Order: sequence, then structure tokens, then C-alpha cells
Amino acid sequence: MTRNVQGFSYDLVHICKNSGARAGVLHTPHGDIETPIFMPVGTNSTVKLVTNNNLYDTGAQIILSNSYHLYLRAGSKLIKQFGGIHGWMNWQKPVLTDSGGFQVFSLAHLRKISEEGVEFRDPKDGKKHFISPEVSMEIQQDIGADIIMAFDWCAPYPCDYKTAKDAMERTHRWLERCFKAKTSTNQALFPICQGAFEDDLRRESAAVVSTFDAVGYAIGGVSVGEPPEVKNHLVELTAPLLPENKPRYLMGVGTPEDLLDGILRGVDMFDCVLPTRNARHGSFFTYEGKKQIKNAQYYDDPRPLDENCDCYCCKNHTRAYLRHLYKCQEGTGQALMSIHNIKFLIDFAKKARQAILNDEFDKFYKAHYDKLITVSK
Repeated sequence: MTRNVQGFSYDLVHICKNSGARAGVLHTPHGDIETPIFMPVGTNSTVKLVTNNNLYDTGAQIILSNSYHLYLRAGSKLIKQFGGIHGWMNWQKPVLTDSGGFQVFSLAHLRKISEEGVEFRDPKDGKKHFISPEVSMEIQQDIGADIIMAFDWCAPYPCDYKTAKDAMERTHRWLERCFKAKTSTNQALFPICQGAFEDDLRRESAAVVSTFDAVGYAIGGVSVGEPPEVKNHLVELTAPLLPENKPRYLMGVGTPEDLLDGILRGVDMFDCVLPTRNARHGSFFTYEGKKQIKNAQYYDDPRPLDENCDCYCCKNHTRAYLRHLYKCQEGTGQALMSIHNIKFLIDFAKKARQAILNDEFDKFYKAHYDKLITVSK
């Protein structure tokens, strides 16, 4: 079941002969997206501490925003008045909106779930709201993102089998309602595969969501507290069960090692708030592992954050200067390191893509994995 969608297509350009990793191009009304891709997150229609000109400079091809947060503030109807999210935030490349399902279901003490949808209270002012699959589609169509996500039920980790099965089956029923409610032809609706941490449910969910002729498909319900080996197992199980000729999106995942693990298992798209969150707490990505700028060893360090990076921060500032900014609690330090962390992941995905095209992703994985998971003390 699907409605006509215009302006979207996907080309699977190459599959690495030695690893099975994929390189492709997702065509959208606001531009092409070369995959594999890391997508920065701008929850409230802005990537925290990063202006649009800096974001363009990182090479970001697509960004995320969140319909739950934008529905509450500033309001999806207001955003629609400004021409949708592209006009609202003056961003002319593709945008993806999360349905808000994860955020709603994380409000355990503030929400009530029924077959119809979810009633919840705004944690800031206590006002009561209701989101159903139909309301989620209305909100996301008002916001106007290129890619919109189905309203799903994300089961917690850990959970019992009945909870996992109930969440998956309701996700499937809600998915059908999402497709029926969607009327726009210039937005691509991605179904989300659920099933928690049960292999048979993951297989069943992949089979069901694949019956919807969508532009792309997402793997949800991971990065919710499970160990990395559990996440990797589920991705390795699920990704090959989704249509090969469509992009696969692993939701909420985005450390350098996560990208390596996901790409190896056939994933094309990643997102995560970690680049900016880490930067706000003083940590930064390098090809020698994640490091902490507030450490005393950087007091007089003249080097950039990473000597292999050409972001604005690394081209213009030293570790010593950035450490000084953090010690003085200057927000500029957080902004500069946010730029670096975002560009690092975007460039890392680009290098992985080139390795795939060269049939050398297996070598790329081995050359980087152990170094990237090292955390500097």
C-alpha cells in the first residue's frame, strides 16, 4: 500500500565485493544524498550551537528535526505558514522528521497509550495533548520535511516477549493508518521495523513493513540501552530482510564505531545527537579515538583537534585555545567543537563510501575500528 510519491528514487550504486557494504544515492526534491550518510540532528529546527552557514560547510547533505518537539514549540501550523521547515529555518537541503513516537513513549509517567493513539502531558507546562498516526501525519505534512517517519511504538529494553509482540503488532496497524492518512506526494514516508530484541519478531516485522512500497525503510527500537553486541545482532538479522533496492535507516545511532558496524551490516543512513552533545561536554572525535578537551595535557597543545580534519575549527584553532574556552565556560568552545564533531562523522561516512566503491571496506573497517573505540583518559 502506498500513495504516489514524486521526486524520490534510490540508486544502489555499488556493493563492496569483500564486505557486502553498500553505496548509493537517494534522490529527493531538495537534493541528492550519497549513502552511507551521517545525518546531524536539529531537534528544534536547529542543530545546537551551529548556524546554517557552518552546517553547510560541514558538508551535511540532510538534517533531522523532531515533529514532537516542533508540534509543542513553535507549533507545526506556524511552521507551515513560513513555507514549511525549509523556509522556517532557511535550510535548502533535505530534511527528515522523526514522528515523535520515541519521545512520546519515553514519557512513561506522563502518557496513556490506547489503540487510537497516545495521550500525554507536556513535561514543561503540563498541558494535555493527543497524537495518533493520523495526527502525526498531519503534523509532519505541515512541517514539510522531505522524509517523514511512521508513528510507531518503541518497546523498552529489556522487555518481555508479550510487550515486544504487542508493540510490534500495534506499530504495524499504525503504519497502515499512517499510509492512509498521508496525502502529500512530495514527502517520502518510511516504515519502521520493530520487534524489540526477539529474532522471530524482527523477521516478522521486516516482512510486514516490506509489503509497503515505500521509498526507504528504518530499523527502530535500538540504541535504547542494549549492549553493542545485541544491537549488531539485530541489525545483521534485520537489514538483509528489507528491500535491497531501497535505503535502510538505522535510527538514533551515530558514533564512529556505530557507523562502521552498521555499514558492514548493510545500513545506509544514520543519525544521532551525540556529536553536539559530546561537544557540549568537552569530548571530541579523532582518528585515534574520542578525547576530552578539558584534560590538563592540552593546556599548551598547539595542534588542532584532529590533524586529518579540515573543518573550520581545526583549520583555525588549537587544542590549547579550545581548552581555555571550556575552562572559562565560553559557549564558543562548544560551538567550535560541535562543528568539528559533525564534520568528522560526515567525512568518516564519505571515506567509508569511497572504500566501498573501491571494494575495500573490509580493510577500512579493520584499519579504524580498534582506534576509534579508544577513549583518551
